[in-house]
Amino acid sequence: MIRFDDIIEKIQGQYSEKDLRLLQKAYVFAARAHKGQIRRSGEPYLSHPLEVTNILAEMNLDLTTLVAGLLHDVLEDTEVSLAEIRESFGREVAALVEGVTKISRVEDASPDQTRAETIRKIILAMTDDLRVIFIKLADRWHNLKTLHYLSEDKQKRIAQETLEIYAPIANRLGMGRIRAELEDLSFRYVEPDEYFRMVALVEPELKKGEKELKKLKKQMELLLKDNGIPAEIQVRIKRLYSIYSKMKKKGVDFDQVYDFLALRIITDSVKNCYAILGTIHQRWPHLPQRFRDFIAMPKPNLYQSLHTTIITENKQTFEIQIRTREMHELAENGIAAHWKYKEGAPSGLTGEDQRLQWLREIAALFSEQKNPREFLKNLKINLIPEEIYAFTPKGKVINLPPGATALDFAFKIHTEIGLKAREARINGELMPLKTQLKSGDIVEIITAHDRTPHRSWLNWVATASARQHIKKYLNLKTRKKAIELGQKLWEKEARKFRLPPELHSEAALKEKLEREFKLRLHSLEDFYLLAGLGRVMIDRSFMERLTTGGPPREAQPTGLLKKVVERLAGRAAAPALAIKDLEEQMLTLARCCAPIKGEPVVGYLTSGKGLTVHAQRCYLVQKEILDSQRLVEVAWDPAFQGTFKARLVIRAKDSPGVLARVAAAVAEQNGNISRAEVNTSGDGRAGISLEITIKDINHLQKIMDKIKRLKEIEAVDRD
Repeated sequence: MIRFDDIIEKIQGQYSEKDLRLLQKAYVFAARAHKGQIRRSGEPYLSHPLEVTNILAEMNLDLTTLVAGLLHDVLEDTEVSLAEIRESFGREVAALVEGVTKISRVEDASPDQTRAETIRKIILAMTDDLRVIFIKLADRWHNLKTLHYLSEDKQKRIAQETLEIYAPIANRLGMGRIRAELEDLSFRYVEPDEYFRMVALVEPELKKGEKELKKLKKQMELLLKDNGIPAEIQVRIKRLYSIYSKMKKKGVDFDQVYDFLALRIITDSVKNCYAILGTIHQRWPHLPQRFRDFIAMPKPNLYQSLHTTIITENKQTFEIQIRTREMHELAENGIAAHWKYKEGAPSGLTGEDQRLQWLREIAALFSEQKNPREFLKNLKINLIPEEIYAFTPKGKVINLPPGATALDFAFKIHTEIGLKAREARINGELMPLKTQLKSGDIVEIITAHDRTPHRSWLNWVATASARQHIKKYLNLKTRKKAIELGQKLWEKEARKFRLPPELHSEAALKEKLEREFKLRLHSLEDFYLLAGLGRVMIDRSFMERLTTGGPPREAQPTGLLKKVVERLAGRAAAPALAIKDLEEQMLTLARCCAPIKGEPVVGYLTSGKGLTVHAQRCYLVQKEILDSQRLVEVAWDPAFQGTFKARLVIRAKDSPGVLARVAAAVAEQNGNISRAEVNTSGDGRAGISLEITIKDINHLQKIMDKIKRLKEIEAVDRD
């Protein structure tokens, strides 16, 4: 068990006496709070916060984090209040302790909901202050060391959660040391059979390779000394879970894992890294396909090193990693290695550190994705990326996760390029934006001024950032369309009623709407938005209430539907909403009746979805099933461009080739059959169901007339 004095000894030279007294105060506070509490291991509970603080001290973190590490469990496991912590140690320490506690208090729910909620709390805490996750990772690391004292169910649940959430987060923050510890400790409980199989594979090979590796280490030390290159050489043994993951992912046997044993060479400059690489390649043959330059092209978590695999005189292969001291510190402790906190400075996501960009993207992903299963699926792409390296025509490297498309690439370059993207030139060949990229692809994005995102684009991207930009654009577009629709609805109804003079100004109208209908409006645009989304119904009762009983300019109609019919017959002068463009106007065609341009239609205002256009013949309209107060007059604009689906039911005499003759009749009128089905009754008759693509109602009528003229046809009707 670690002692408090051991921690003090470790950090003695880094802090002033005043700082150390504050840490001593936190230790005494924690000791009193946890007095009498015992862990499952039988040790005093205080041993846990001491171990956590020791890990944080080894990461060279600031005093505030160490204090919070000592206190991280007092809110959850003792009677101490947040106010007491704030009073004794300040707001910053209290906020860190509260952040760690919130992560720990995840309510029981379905597995997907639990994991999604855990991640949500982690992300929210991290966006406030990254030090929360440093403490939580240290907390999880020590808890895994004593996991064998818990029940088997808890062992597996905690270990699984670690592999799915905490280890990937540590990896994304570049914290390689903690990530490796979390993975290996969890591996034993999640897949015990595989764990012990790996132990049995590794131990004999370790004994065989250790002697050769030590010999190689001495040879390299002499070689570098002779060449005057300062360096420290360490032996590195690949972790069990890392070996297992590589074998599983690549489908290879253990003897094909070339980096199981490796030497790590640490030097003082990037220049010396490349000098060492050249010296080694001159002395030993190497495997070119195994060379990786992560200095020139860092991993997404900003890991940097040169990796090469050499072949010794005894035909054994060993990986060599070459890096600077700073790169080594960053590889071990990641962002924690250089996370500097100045007194009074914010500690959330205010910096430009690239390691934090993914965190912003995941925070945005959670806010937009309500389905926990879908969120977890998208999270894996962004949290555990195996990088793809694509290039711009000028040679700039663009890092993307697997499954990323040319459209992801476009948004990674710049938001405006993504929004205006039309197609991509990949390795010189024009390809659609949804084309998935491979490492090494050279990608040029071709834009168009009149290009705008469509909802289908959401199915073409793999990255959270691209989804976020597309969603933002579509939401703004939806808002604009809803405002336009709401304003048209208001203007139509306003023409029928005499607005009192006091409501003629926008300010007065806004004030009356707020007072009479309890609406919160910044401007009349907000009112139009609510009307366009169907959340405020501008019907007769609404207008009468607004105008305090002002009579309509015309006699009260017997019903809006009757008025629609009169307008369609040419007997009414009131203008209708013109159907020009379905997407731009927030209009959708009802599936129940599939209205076609040219036939009488009526609009039905649906909350949150704008107007749904029904054919007047629709049974929902004819039977007055739809709420008449939500019906709106609409008419087809002559300039409307588009195609429609129509379903036909045909009764015919059962004779050879009848379907072919029907198809020929449709084709002769420039129609297109998208689906056909024939059923025979056994009494010499056949039923034919067709789905055809047409331009308007006149086009449909011509096709029906043509089919009716066939001698076998008895009847043709719309379904």
